[in-house]
Amino acid sequence: MLLNVIILILILVLLYLLIIMPKLSKNPRLDNFDGWFYAHRGLHNNKSEAPENSLLSFKKAVEEGYGIELDVQITKDKVAVVHHDYDLKRSCGVDKKISDLEYEDLKEYRLFKSQERIPSLEEVLALVAGKVPLIVELKILWKPGDTCGAASKVLKRYDGLYCIESFNPFGLVWYKKHFPQIVRGQLSTDFNKEKIEGSKMQYFILKHLLFNFLTKPDFIAYHHKYKKGLSFNICRRLYKTKTAAWTIKSQNVFNDNKEDFDWFIFEGFHPENQA
Repeated sequence: MLLNVIILILILVLLYLLIIMPKLSKNPRLDNFDGWFYAHRGLHNNKSEAPENSLLSFKKAVEEGYGIELDVQITKDKVAVVHHDYDLKRSCGVDKKISDLEYEDLKEYRLFKSQERIPSLEEVLALVAGKVPLIVELKILWKPGDTCGAASKVLKRYDGLYCIESFNPFGLVWYKKHFPQIVRGQLSTDFNKEKIEGSKMQYFILKHLLFNFLTKPDFIAYHHKYKKGLSFNICRRLYKTKTAAWTIKSQNVFNDNKEDFDWFIFEGFHPENQA
């Protein structure tokens, strides 16, 4: 009886290790992202002329030699635009969803009372022009095809260094199928502790990286506060997966995490030493 229990436990442990196993073969582009700090939504201040995810915030990041993390979603007419929230309440003071607006209509709104508007992904890529690496977060609510298709249509013409990441594992599966050469990362956090509304079962699966067997990510982007998570540490220590910390908001927080991650996405300060 005891032997059967031990065998069952060993089988379950092995199954768990297989389920959370990321991609083991190394993407030759992966190391090119090392040694950079990544400005979260650009080098921004929402009370300034350069709010988050604006062309000016990206211009400032490029000028100061920082990589950039940015958010991509699509409009009603399937244009890939750079904006974090799915609606315009916080950024523009308007109770409208980006998915309900066509791109030409979206141009009317200004970000955080500045002169900056919501840029298209194509505009951002033209501005950056390969000068710094990009971490492109794909904002996908449900099915990935429309968002990934619109983003990839623009990105495949871009010669600069970029990778994609998403909380939605099916976006990574889409990219693995259609563009396997592109570096891809699984975003995650402790959704319950962050009090994010949604399915507890779904968030349990995402927190513990239980879709890795399907997505086979090249890196894991994890909220630094929850870096002691078991699945995250197995990926980092056993499988030697690259990791990205988000979002680092002070030099002290960076110092506390610099040994635990490979890449660092920062906001609200200027990091003093290279990652």
